[in-house]
Amino acid sequence: MAKVTRDDVARLAGTSTAVVSYVINNGPRPVAPATRERVLAAIKELGYRPDRVAQAMASRRTDLIGLIVPDARQPFFGEMAHAVEQAASERGKMVLVGNSDYLDEREVHYLRAFLGMRVSGLILISQGLSENAAAEIEAWDARVVLLHERPEAIDDVAVVLDDIGGAQLAVRHLLEHGYAYVACIGGMEITPTVGDPVTDHVEGWRRAMLEAGRSTEGRLFQAPYNRYDAYKVALGLLSGPDRPPAIFCATDDQAIGVLRAARELRMEVPGELAVAGFDDVKEAGLTDPPLTTVASDRPAMARAAVDMVLDDGVRPASSRRERVRQFPSALVVRRSCGCA
Repeated sequence: MAKVTRDDVARLAGTSTAVVSYVINNGPRPVAPATRERVLAAIKELGYRPDRVAQAMASRRTDLIGLIVPDARQPFFGEMAHAVEQAASERGKMVLVGNSDYLDEREVHYLRAFLGMRVSGLILISQGLSENAAAEIEAWDARVVLLHERPEAIDDVAVVLDDIGGAQLAVRHLLEHGYAYVACIGGMEITPTVGDPVTDHVEGWRRAMLEAGRSTEGRLFQAPYNRYDAYKVALGLLSGPDRPPAIFCATDDQAIGVLRAARELRMEVPGELAVAGFDDVKEAGLTDPPLTTVASDRPAMARAAVDMVLDDGVRPASSRRERVRQFPSALVVRRSCGCA
């Protein structure tokens, strides 16, 4: 059976191939409603399927958005990726997802691969933008939006959360319960010192502790961001002689690991230990006890990132403030902090 072409559609609809192209691509020129209906009817009758590869070659852009995350197995990144996919679908785009596994070379690999595919734009949730990654972005002159992290290595647009303020909310709330102090489980030695959300969560903890006149000396502990390794760290911390009365975790995954360690050590939460996290992943409401945490409007952040990556009009070249959209944090109070 012969392949149906755009010429066939134009012939049946009684119009030009250019008009058929305008209908298929929804522009760049308007098409009269009656003409559009004839073209759509011809497409349906002939079973025409546009050649997306040819379209991409002609426009130098595909209907794809690239998304790079550190690890989609972690609930926060999985939920954020889903929110980005939903927002992209509203704009008629599809999403390609790559996992950097917190490795600079893998992040650069996906940057090069996705940009080489001529994606419409790229959303990057970086573990700390390296010089090589920044150079790759500059080389392609690409539309890249940083999500969940502040831009430092390059002057690009970003969608971020008030991470410091959110952490302060959680730690202040724990201290208001009357706990002598709040320990913090933060990131690792390789965690970037500037612009990284976990670093900002630790900074928020530090500020809240100092505001309350409490020392932070010896009360910050390192752990990977996942629940399994945080569980191992918590076992050692909670079984030691200087067991803290309350712990703020930089991620919900870490907090879930802490709750598991406390249960294994037969510690009552919140009776003997209070716990709070950050991210408000869906599982946070299902832990035992339910986890007090800090929430963000992920759908709104994802929609903002997609809009920024697709729309030149929201990418002003002048003001850096206008190039970075910050969303507020909100405290979600559940039982793990000591509230009824």
